Amino acid sequence: MQEIIKTIEKIAVKISDELKYADLGYTDHANATGDTQLKLDVKSDNIITKEFDSVSSVRLLISEEKEEALKIHDSGKYIVAYDPLDGSSLVDVNFAVGSIFGIYENELKPSNLVAAIYCVYGPRLEMVVCTDKPKLYRLDREGSFKFIKDLNLKEKGKLNATGGTQKGWSDEHRAFIKGLFDEGYRLRYSGAMVSDLHQILLKGGGLFSYPATSDAPHGKLRVSFEVLPFAFIYERAGGLTTDGNSKSLFEIKLEKIHQTTPCFFGSKYEINKLLESK
Repeated sequence: MQEIIKTIEKIAVKISDELKYADLGYTDHANATGDTQLKLDVKSDNIITKEFDSVSSVRLLISEEKEEALKIHDSGKYIVAYDPLDGSSLVDVNFAVGSIFGIYENELKPSNLVAAIYCVYGPRLEMVVCTDKPKLYRLDREGSFKFIKDLNLKEKGKLNATGGTQKGWSDEHRAFIKGLFDEGYRLRYSGAMVSDLHQILLKGGGLFSYPATSDAPHGKLRVSFEVLPFAFIYERAGGLTTDGNSKSLFEIKLEKIHQTTPCFFGSKYEINKLLESK
C-alpha cells in the first residue's frame, strides 16, 4: 500500500506540472460514458498508467478514460480505479481540479475498497489519504508531501453543494435543497467534485449532492472511481453517505466498471434530514 501511495504522490506532481502548460483543447474521442475527452484527460491518464506499470502489487487499472479494465500484473492483488482529472473542463478558467483513486483488494466490489486517495491541484498541491482516517498532506518547497492534519466532519455543516441540471430535479429534491438554504446554508458549487467535496471536508461539514434527474435517472457520477472513494473518506471522517434511499453508498451492488448512481455525502445532520424526508 505504501508503494501505491508513493506512486500517487509522483503522479500528483507530474499532473500538477502538466496542468500549468498543457494544451487545453479537446480530442476527437469520447470516453466510456460519452464525454468528449480533453487532451489533458488523456495526458493525465497516460501519466497514471505509466507510473503504475512498475507497481507489481497492482493487477488492474480501471479508469474513466478507458473502456475496459487494463491488466498490468497477473500476480498483483490490488485494483486501482481512478478518475485521472476530475473537473478537467474547468481548467480553462483556472479552477482547482483533482484526481481520485480507489484501491480495491482482489475484487472490484464496495466491501473490498481498502483505501481512497484524492489530489487537489489548486494554488497548493494537496492530497488526502485514507486507509483508516482521512489525513491531509501538502507539497512543501522541498518537493515532499508533509502531513498537515486529520480530517473530521462536524455533526452539522453550513455548506450546500448541489449538482445536476436544476430543471431535471424532482420536486422532492428541490424542496429539500430549498429547506437547507432556508436554514442558512451557503451555496458552494464549482462543478468539480474533488474541489467541492474537499471544501466541505476541510470546512467541517455540509452536503454535496448529485441526485437522480430526468435526464440522468441513474445519476451521473461513477461508482467505482468517484463515488465509493469519497464515500470511504466521508464515512471515516464521521459523516454519512446515501444514494437517496440507502443507509450507505456501500450498499450499492457494483455490476459494471462505469456504473453511475445518485449520491449524497455530508455531515450526519444533512444526510439524516434527507433520509427522514423520504
